[in-house]
Amino acid sequence: MDDVDETDEREELFYNNVREKIIFLLLFVLLLAFSYAVINHYRKRDNIIVSVQDEDDFTVYKYSLLLCTISLAVSIGAALLLPISIASNEVLSLYPSSYYVQWLNHSLIQGLWSLVFLFSNLSLFVFLPFAFLFNESEGFPGQRKGLKARVYETCTVLMLLSIFVLVLTYLLYTVFYAEQSIFYMLFNLWNNYLPFLYSCISFIGVLMLLICTPFGFATLFTILSRFMIKPQLQKTTDEEISILRLEVDCINRRLSQVTMNGFTCMSPEPMLEGKKQNIVYTQKELWKLQNGKLKSGLTDKLLNYQERLDVLEKQRKTSVFRKLFLYPTFMLLLLALTVVTVLLVVQNLILILIGIKALPLNTRQFTLGVSSLSKLGPFGAGLEIVIILYMLVASTVGLYSLPVVSTYRPYIKQTPLTHIVGNCTLMLILSSALPLLSRILGITDFDLLADYGRIEWLGNFTIVALYNLVFATTATLSLFNKFTSAVRKELLSRLKSFWKWMMGRDYSITHLNSSFSVDNSPTVAKKNS
Repeated sequence: MDDVDETDEREELFYNNVREKIIFLLLFVLLLAFSYAVINHYRKRDNIIVSVQDEDDFTVYKYSLLLCTISLAVSIGAALLLPISIASNEVLSLYPSSYYVQWLNHSLIQGLWSLVFLFSNLSLFVFLPFAFLFNESEGFPGQRKGLKARVYETCTVLMLLSIFVLVLTYLLYTVFYAEQSIFYMLFNLWNNYLPFLYSCISFIGVLMLLICTPFGFATLFTILSRFMIKPQLQKTTDEEISILRLEVDCINRRLSQVTMNGFTCMSPEPMLEGKKQNIVYTQKELWKLQNGKLKSGLTDKLLNYQERLDVLEKQRKTSVFRKLFLYPTFMLLLLALTVVTVLLVVQNLILILIGIKALPLNTRQFTLGVSSLSKLGPFGAGLEIVIILYMLVASTVGLYSLPVVSTYRPYIKQTPLTHIVGNCTLMLILSSALPLLSRILGITDFDLLADYGRIEWLGNFTIVALYNLVFATTATLSLFNKFTSAVRKELLSRLKSFWKWMMGRDYSITHLNSSFSVDNSPTVAKKNS
């Protein structure tokens, strides 16, 4: 009987293990497909045309793109770790004995965190550096050009770079901890030094998030304010559209003339001057160009005018519902999410300073699905997921709004492979640090699993309190600076206009129905006869 029970336990353990591996594989395939679609949407098509001419270049481009796709899939998985874990805990706490959620257990979530941590290290220290070096390699001088020479050069440079990083990590480790011998470092490379290196990278990532997220809050308010505060006079928009249409027709005629003879007289000059309405073009230099340069300059100017014309046409065709209700609703939603986030951070800071709440370093055994981790139950868990995703969007927007990083911003069909590698690296650092920041700021009480919870600086009281204080201060300042009096007045006026529009619409419908009923009454019909 004991042998049968032992066999059943081993069989159940085997099936659970196989089921977990299948779920991990399906999730990875979905993330990989989505990542490839994103990269394929942004990558520059000229690279493919040039690479097809040489089989080796095409092979290098293909494998470098594959490594970038894997790294982006890992970064998306790291960003979704906390939302998936919080949702799984709530589902298991609500339906603990349901047959349909038996596959969702603590072992599955723990394994997911471990795999994401492992592939984050591999992507950050192996895949992305290899993709960049492999794309830039040509082979050592004196060797026969080919794919093997490029692989040999890439592996050599990557090995030298790894040795330099390991020595630097050893020096940093001896600064913070007791000095150890070089042989101790080699024997404890995977257990001590690589987690220490990743903790340094995560510290930088959390610092980047502290800068980018409040800046992203302000940028989101600025972006939405462009839709909120529009010209109220339809006549002004119609006049600007008419001027732009005349400009487009004029440039089309000049382009046709340049195409025929290669030289044209550039007088009279266009009516719009300077950089009005975000139209960027050269001044007097354009009117002195000839032949191909003149055609290229006129083409760029035509594209700028056409983009501005399309924007004005969309603004004019915007419905009253979107102008008066949808944009103010989004503004209020952003305001509410930002205020709730700041209040949660302030509450977490006060609880940490008093000593009621522990530091985010994982020191206890956590079991999934025992109880809800939010005092508000499923609603609170859903709010935590929304705030985490909102912080992810805000940090991404804030990152690409910074002056230095904005030059590497990906553009549709125009991003070269080197910029794709750089953007994947930035997204991997941010997404890997997002669970740490969410736990530090007290957005959620879900413990960091796997090696995420063993990052040692999470147990430093000064660092955790300082991070909370900096985030709360910068987010509050961005909220007061961007949600100005002009935006508040415009928001109230839009809501009042929408209410008047709805009341007027109801009144007109009621008036039409009453007049229709009067016209069809027997008395009116007798008079008409």
